[in-house]
Amino acid sequence: MVDVRANLLTQDVDDGGLGFADETSRQSDGRLRHPIAVAFHIAFRSLALIVYLFCGWFTNNFVVSFVVIVILLSADFWTVKNVTGRLLVGLRWWNYIDKDGKSHWVFEARKNDEGNLINPADSRVFWLSLFLFPLLWSVFFFVTLFGLEPQWFMVVCIGLSLNFANLYGYLRCRVGQKENLSSAATTFFQQQVVKNVVSSFGKTQEIGRASCRERV
Repeated sequence: MVDVRANLLTQDVDDGGLGFADETSRQSDGRLRHPIAVAFHIAFRSLALIVYLFCGWFTNNFVVSFVVIVILLSADFWTVKNVTGRLLVGLRWWNYIDKDGKSHWVFEARKNDEGNLINPADSRVFWLSLFLFPLLWSVFFFVTLFGLEPQWFMVVCIGLSLNFANLYGYLRCRVGQKENLSSAATTFFQQQVVKNVVSSFGKTQEIGRASCRERV
């Protein structure tokens, strides 16, 4: 198995202005640039979790619940991997088999392009949900494991594996294959916290100045 990380997408694929770029290159007023993509990014994974939690209210048929949850999880995996990752954060990961039968994993990030800049609001939603939902499925993993619920344990394992697959793939795209993944993830969290604090401080100052002008 071969890992590849590309800065430029050299394959014959038309990205259709999907907006690969560095999220730090664009200033934002807090509005989403791709609201429909953000909605789909959250919708399928949220619905899968909701059906898992509340399906017992509507049916006692485990097979029906299992099929619905797996369909939603599969739709989420495909959407996040093939659509929202490219639109919201400019990253893409995928796999192909060469003519010799070797499997190649490709982790791509487009270089900065002034024509296609990432919206920080889109990026924050993308990364927050990408980290949050695997954590939630991890909680249910231990609940079903120690609660001796083998059927639901299988469902949780599917949800956990699909969510972690996208999380791992996009972290590899972001940090590169030569960096330590755990330390890079820690650094990423620290950077996001600092950005949020600075952004909140700046907004507070602007509100304060506006209040002073009104009093004058």
